[in-house]
Amino acid sequence: MRRLSVSAVAAAFLAAFAAPAVAAEVTGSLGSQTRLPVPRFVSLKSERVNARMGPTREHQVIWIYQRSGLPVEVTAEFDNWRRIRDHEGTETWVFHSMLSGRRTAMVMARGNPGDLVPLMNRAGGERIVARVEPRVQGAVRSCTGTWCRFTGDGFDGWVEQNRLWGVYPNERMD
Repeated sequence: MRRLSVSAVAAAFLAAFAAPAVAAEVTGSLGSQTRLPVPRFVSLKSERVNARMGPTREHQVIWIYQRSGLPVEVTAEFDNWRRIRDHEGTETWVFHSMLSGRRTAMVMARGNPGDLVPLMNRAGGERIVARVEPRVQGAVRSCTGTWCRFTGDGFDGWVEQNRLWGVYPNERMD
C-alpha cells in the first residue's frame, strides 16, 4: 500500500477541488459548468440544504441551512457542486439542485443593529411605505443601481441598494 504525505494529500485535494474553483474565481468571468457569471447571487431552493466541507457527498456536512429563499453568492463551480458564501461570510459547498436563480436579498444593519430600514414609495421617493428590521428577507424585483424594489410578506417598496445583501453595488436589473 502506498502512503501519501500530508503535503501530497493537500496537493491532490487542491488539484482535484480547489484548482477549478480558484480558476473560476480568479477569472471573475463564467462558471466552468454553467457558463454563468462567477461570482453571482442566487438563493436557496429548499427549506433544508446540507452545506459540505468540499464538493462531494463524501465530504462532511458542516452546516444545514434551514431557510428557503436565503440569498447566497456562488463563488466557484466544480462539477455539479457550487461553492457558496452566505451573508456572514461562511463558505461551503452545496449541490447545484439546491440553488435557485430567483433573486432575493436580506436587509443589512447599518449603525445600530436594531434600527428599522425604511422602504420608500419609489426609487429615491420621499414617502415611507414600510419599515423593516435588519435580516428581513425578501424578493428583489428590480434595481436601478442605487435603489431596489424589495417585496415580501406584508411589504413592497424601494430600499437603498447598499442596505441589501444579495445584490452588487451599482447592479442594475429589470
